[in-house]
Amino acid sequence: MANQTGRHFLQIPGPTPVPERILNAMSRQMLDHRGPAFGEFGLKLLADIKSIFKTSNPVIIYPSSGTGAWEAGFVNTLSPGDHVLVIETGQFAVLWRNMAERLGLKPEVLHTDWHSGGDADALEARLKKDKAHDIKAVCVVHNETSTGARTWIDDIRKAMDGARHPALLMVDAVSSLAAMDFRHDEWGVDVAVSGSQKGLMLPPGLSFTAVSQKALAASKQAKLPRSYWNWDDMLAINAAGTFPYTPAIGQLYGLAEAIAMLHEEGLDNVFARHERLAEATRRAVRGWGLETWCRDPRAHSPAVTAVAMPDGHNADAFRKLVLENFNMSLGTGLNKLAGKAFRIGHLGHTNELTILGALAGVEMGLELADVPHQKGGVASAMAYLAETVRPATAKAA
Repeated sequence: MANQTGRHFLQIPGPTPVPERILNAMSRQMLDHRGPAFGEFGLKLLADIKSIFKTSNPVIIYPSSGTGAWEAGFVNTLSPGDHVLVIETGQFAVLWRNMAERLGLKPEVLHTDWHSGGDADALEARLKKDKAHDIKAVCVVHNETSTGARTWIDDIRKAMDGARHPALLMVDAVSSLAAMDFRHDEWGVDVAVSGSQKGLMLPPGLSFTAVSQKALAASKQAKLPRSYWNWDDMLAINAAGTFPYTPAIGQLYGLAEAIAMLHEEGLDNVFARHERLAEATRRAVRGWGLETWCRDPRAHSPAVTAVAMPDGHNADAFRKLVLENFNMSLGTGLNKLAGKAFRIGHLGHTNELTILGALAGVEMGLELADVPHQKGGVASAMAYLAETVRPATAKAA
């Protein structure tokens, strides 16, 4: 790549750009992680993170990626040979299924066409057939980052309740937390996992696991081996605001700042902002005459849009061209989408001008790559954003 001035446009669906406030918070000097000042800080932080999950139950923080929290969820609640049902909506559901298999569980896949979210009716029908309640957990990705499709978790809970099935509900909220509404307690989620590098606007390196009382009860009977991931060890020492091993102190400073920023904006406003920027992105895609990979309007993700490339055009070659010419990173297509789609992230620390700049880069890239398209996608997005400008801004004008 030639030297390029200006900032890099990081438009992948994670890691997302880190705000200066968070970078500054993370640059503070270290604390004694066994000392009273850290204990006070830790107690407040462990209480505050609950508000993001909308839970009164514990949230466990590991220095790991979201994959670590996945493993923690499995090994703390299940036993070798347990039957788990995975709703396969995309690549990250596939990875969850693979992990279950490696850990000695027996995953069953409830397939979709990868163009929408999970089918609650299909889930209810399957669970009703499980008269012996052999299925011990239902695993679903809230926001499937690979396809740009969300699953409505309240619908999944209603399906499980409709089937009167006692399985644990495990939810991957890695790219949904702090980007779209998540209600751990209200939706009856038992294990929800997330990561720091998406809507929470932090660097990669922290994972989060919100657990229900039902999940904690299951952990007392679970037989899968666990050591580092043991919830009991973590919760016991979390009671004093500390951790059973050296925590990622700088990341935790950043987390405290991220939570403060989210509440300053207001969670409902955060979610509305994501929905609005996502709609602007989709209008641009339609304006270009292209298609989103997610074909169900109700399932469109507020966090990421996967764009299908026309036949005969490679998405990775297009991404390379955009990076080299406009200093912008777009998300690659994963698994079935490899070479067939690129992804535009619109989550975390972002706003109207960031998205319009990204969309302008895509539109110019389509022209340079000779991808068949119509001009005016950016204009469609701009018109929508102008029409839906925040009420306070409209009044000020």
